[in-house]
Amino acid sequence: MKLSARAPVRICDNGGWTDTWFAGHGRVCHVAVAPFVQVGIDAMPRGALEKPVRLTARNYGETYLFDPAEDARERHPLLEAAIARIGIPAEFDCDITIHSDVPPGASTGTSAAACVALLAALDVLRGGQLTLRQLAQEAHAVETEMLGGQSGIQDQIAAAVGGINWIEMDEFPQARVLPLTLPRAFLLELQRRLALVYLGRAHSSSGVHQMVIRELEDLGPDNPKLEALRASAAEARDALLAQDLAAYGRALAENTERQAALHSDLVSAAARRVIEIAREYGAAGWKVNGAGGAGGSLAILGGGDGDGREAMLAAIRQEDPAYQVVPIRLSPGGVQVSVRQE
Repeated sequence: MKLSARAPVRICDNGGWTDTWFAGHGRVCHVAVAPFVQVGIDAMPRGALEKPVRLTARNYGETYLFDPAEDARERHPLLEAAIARIGIPAEFDCDITIHSDVPPGASTGTSAAACVALLAALDVLRGGQLTLRQLAQEAHAVETEMLGGQSGIQDQIAAAVGGINWIEMDEFPQARVLPLTLPRAFLLELQRRLALVYLGRAHSSSGVHQMVIRELEDLGPDNPKLEALRASAAEARDALLAQDLAAYGRALAENTERQAALHSDLVSAAARRVIEIAREYGAAGWKVNGAGGAGGSLAILGGGDGDGREAMLAAIRQEDPAYQVVPIRLSPGGVQVSVRQE
């Protein structure tokens, strides 16, 4: 039996940082996009492999055997923990391959998407018991409960349900997810104008993030910095519902400045330089994706001029050969699993 799963990543996450335990309550407006994280599973009779799992992380060029019941989670802890949480049915060994065309560490929720896609495929292998929201919750539990990591809830939701969403979290980690229903013509224009720029190096959590978390925890959930980010989410939502891309661009740019107010290093020098180029070419807005910091990526909403957009992206590439423009398209759906019997 062969299973294939895919899940989108997210960009333009206005209100990020408020979907966390230390924020307590939050509001997020984000956009799910392809390229997808792809998971392939070749399920074969137990005993076909030396251990129950052969795991290939293609983006890292690694393949190794793994026993989720016995082996320590050392090489790819998130993937290994996800496999252990769902479990491999006793009758199967699984050859698992994971890949994404989004560079690792792009700060687009790629790890969450990999976890959701992997959980979804393994859930189907064992009979299919989990809803999309339950998959998001399980993926969040893998990262926070099993691995003790810091994680908001929005990345897993984007990967599971896709679309453009308004998320209301009244008490961590419970949330209501309201998809924004927008006209096709507007969505096509939004897609045409959005661009994703990888800033040449992987994002990773750092001392800056830990310092921000400690400060926000001390300030409490209703402090002005978090309130400003929650307001940015509402501004993005309202602009999208009004089909006003100029206002949406302003909301993205304003969220980036409110993010920088948490700590100036959350908007890196590389991101600032790309923003300068985007502004020179008439972009409507920009958003440092995810928590921000060194590396990662920037979403840019171009102006209405298609030629200007292409000139802008060319100038960004010329600025630094390490910068990559990642082709994206809107993903109205979330995680999907297909099965082929052999």
